[in-house]
Amino acid sequence: MDVKPEMYPGYTDEAHPECFNKEAMPQQPSVKKPGQLPESMIKQYFEKGYIIVENFFKPEELEPCKRDIEKLVDEVAQKLYTAGKIKGLFKEYGFYERLTKLEAEFPGSTILILKQGYMPKAFQQLWSNERLLNVVEQLIGPDIVGHPVWNLRSKVPKNEATIVPWHQDAGYLDNDSYKVMQPTAWIPLIDANEKNGCLQIASRGHKTGKIGQHQCCWGGTWYVMLEEEEMKNKLEIDIDKDLEICPVPFGGMVLFNNIIPHRSLPNVSKDIRWSLDLRWQRPTEPFGFYNLKDGVLMRSSEDPNLQIDWETFNKLDRHKEQRKAMDVEPAEESEFDLTMPGPWMKKWEMVHMNMHTDRQKELDTKA
Repeated sequence: MDVKPEMYPGYTDEAHPECFNKEAMPQQPSVKKPGQLPESMIKQYFEKGYIIVENFFKPEELEPCKRDIEKLVDEVAQKLYTAGKIKGLFKEYGFYERLTKLEAEFPGSTILILKQGYMPKAFQQLWSNERLLNVVEQLIGPDIVGHPVWNLRSKVPKNEATIVPWHQDAGYLDNDSYKVMQPTAWIPLIDANEKNGCLQIASRGHKTGKIGQHQCCWGGTWYVMLEEEEMKNKLEIDIDKDLEICPVPFGGMVLFNNIIPHRSLPNVSKDIRWSLDLRWQRPTEPFGFYNLKDGVLMRSSEDPNLQIDWETFNKLDRHKEQRKAMDVEPAEESEFDLTMPGPWMKKWEMVHMNMHTDRQKELDTKA
């Protein structure tokens, strides 16, 4: 017997176009501030669901992120080497290749990078960059909180775990997020293009204000996926005309909302395509992160001298909080555990089983 989609917790036929389309555009600031985009670009964000902003960041704003990434990779290499899981540290390889070498000797090294839960200082500085927040203010208004879900993407060449299928970001969060504008800045730390795996976005795919029926999980990964047929039928996307590849040079970014369907293309180059995705929303609205972690307040119209409380934000590792919520004690999990179970798996139909979904089912049985 076929299971109806409405039987899955993530399903809804509600529509909230007013939260994402042009009527959601806030009144633009009356005071000109550094970094602000032309109003025509802000309108495009609400009409198309995304914009590409080239030459926004200065090299000195991004280079520290690259240095902190090199430190993260070295930490993983040292742990693997000390545990006897790799034969060398590959220090002779740099930012664009070292993790690829680790991945070849210890498949899953990229997952260990993703599971590093703390946010390096350079990432904090980029996320709260004054010019960047001035743009975010144009999208959601003067009160801004950083969303608890942020990601460092290490897209090593020809690696399934780094190919993200079609999805809406809201498909990973609880249903409270379906009517909350959560802008994302996707910031590449290398020239991102079709060859090394830039984004592809379904232009105007947010216009219905609906969340499509996702499935879990794609291939051997923990990613939810959105079928093109669902994009066509429920979200009214023209698959032949609306899918746009979005190359972004180093120093630029893509800004998109949380219900626009998008995916990342395979990396068929020889270099790692590193990128960050950082999110914000209004502090009065729900994060949709299953009550696991709060965001970090970055701007308040009532307190123009607000100091960002990074210490409190960094006390909670969201990956550990996810596992604790599923009754996984730290002592029960290996330092080199490569599974990525998560609450989003409970939202959608399981159509493909792998080690990540098996781990989720094991935890569900235990609970």
